[in-house]
Amino acid sequence: MAEKILMPRLSDTMTEGVIAAWHKNVGDTVKKGDLLAEIETDKATMELESYKDGVLLHRGAEEGGKLQVNDLLAIVGDKGEDVSGLIGGNGKAASDKPQAAGKEEKAAAKEPETTNQQPEAKAQSSTEKVDISKMDEVVLMPRLSDTMTEGVIASWQKNVGDDVKKGDILAEIETDKATMELESYKDGKLLYQGAKQGEKIAVNDLLAIIGKEGFDVNKVVNAAKGGSAEADTPAETKKETAAPQPEAKQEAAPEQEVVNEGRILASPLAKKLAEEKGIDLKYVKGSGDNGRITKADIDNYQQPAAGGKPQVASDEPKAAAQSQPAEVKPQETAPAKQAQPVVATASYGKEEFEEVPVSQMRKTIARRLAESKFSAPHFYLTMSIDMDACVAARKRINDVSPVKISFNDMVLKAVAVALRQHPKVNSSWLGDKIRVNKHISIGVAVAVDEGLLVPVVRFADTKQLSQIATEVKTLADKAKNKKLQPAEWEGSTFTISNLGMFGIEEFTAIINPPDACILAVGGISQIPVVKNGTIVPGNVMKVTLSCDHRVVDGATGAAFLQTLKSLLEEPLRMLV
Repeated sequence: MAEKILMPRLSDTMTEGVIAAWHKNVGDTVKKGDLLAEIETDKATMELESYKDGVLLHRGAEEGGKLQVNDLLAIVGDKGEDVSGLIGGNGKAASDKPQAAGKEEKAAAKEPETTNQQPEAKAQSSTEKVDISKMDEVVLMPRLSDTMTEGVIASWQKNVGDDVKKGDILAEIETDKATMELESYKDGKLLYQGAKQGEKIAVNDLLAIIGKEGFDVNKVVNAAKGGSAEADTPAETKKETAAPQPEAKQEAAPEQEVVNEGRILASPLAKKLAEEKGIDLKYVKGSGDNGRITKADIDNYQQPAAGGKPQVASDEPKAAAQSQPAEVKPQETAPAKQAQPVVATASYGKEEFEEVPVSQMRKTIARRLAESKFSAPHFYLTMSIDMDACVAARKRINDVSPVKISFNDMVLKAVAVALRQHPKVNSSWLGDKIRVNKHISIGVAVAVDEGLLVPVVRFADTKQLSQIATEVKTLADKAKNKKLQPAEWEGSTFTISNLGMFGIEEFTAIINPPDACILAVGGISQIPVVKNGTIVPGNVMKVTLSCDHRVVDGATGAAFLQTLKSLLEEPLRMLV
């Protein structure tokens, strides 16, 4: 019996997929586990396997075509089986489908009877609403994060009239969490830009049109505006023919080794840099996942000398040079700059203010935290923790650790171990059900210029302190440079917010949904404490656990804090 295969959601932010390549043609025998197609999502190009045996009877789109999630992608069934009843919506019969051909012949046979009605039909169709999402030439604003509702055009990398190739960077889009590159998924000419730099576009609104010269841009633009009869041509649609640039071709030396054949996996930035430097990617060895070529691989790649092999730049000599301080002669020493006095610029007796547009990030923070604060019944549990043992242990650990371990790293590790013992605290509220997470992925709140980002340390309970320290530092740097990718900020099961480095002793935090809890960590203060009947100086840290009462009860939260306290007061226990 024939079975439909729908376009799967291959990432949590995917709304549509592009057929990068078909590995089976209509009429081919397909076995369970065979590679059917390669699907290009918003994050990567992924392979789609068949989950049943049979014959491929229909393909919902050809290579380069795009399909929405849950649209008809393919039909697999018995040879010669009639699947016309399963094809509908976006699923048009393929040109090599016998059943479809039969229907077209019947339609052609009736054509003479309706010839006189064609002009009227055309007149009526011109007033019908056009579904631009089904047009191959249309590029809609993608959802680049799970919380994104609109995007801001940070910059256009292509102008109207420029030739565009598949994989070229069209624009940089500022989301609520990061600025991300948007690649073109087809070849053509950029005919229209839906917004100028700095302007915002809602998700699924018209972002660009890529097609051939002569394409009716006004029809699409008017349809996107709701079918307005006005046919004003936007200024952006004027064709600006750019002078053709000669392509820089790199002649490979005879000894140069080809390391990539067929489709080459490379990040958008790596592709762009390689094109600018005239580097052929088939000679570059990728260091990323599955051999993916990254920016670092391009930066470290050296063009081969005549008759030589390509070389990879090494950071070791540079690092060695940096490790040896250069001798500075007295006369070469630059004079120290004198501190400039701070001059107040306020105008006395005059009311002044500045209105700053709300950024995408700040809008999302406001919306999500307001929803959390006013929908989740928060309650708070505060506990003081003796950090003397942690202070002493950190000093000894840093003597042997390859990276510097912070107190925040130790708190994160202790939280991860405590969550393993208290799975209810590691839960998520999903409305009609509670998800008790078996894995532990901890979000770490990072302050950036425009607000707050929460990158995630995945499987934190299985990682060593040095691994946690390295990962947190890398994620924090990416967050501050707006280079985080969706996979790096999604999927937390618990969140930590630490303001101790700013001198804050105690505070409460708003839960980061759908997590059930968030831990607010204050600074370590030296205060008098009583030990063995004697008042001595001690290092004390206060933590406050915000709990969603729909998921976590007071006793459950208190038990979790007691475990956390015992782990931090005896840090060797969390290292075993």
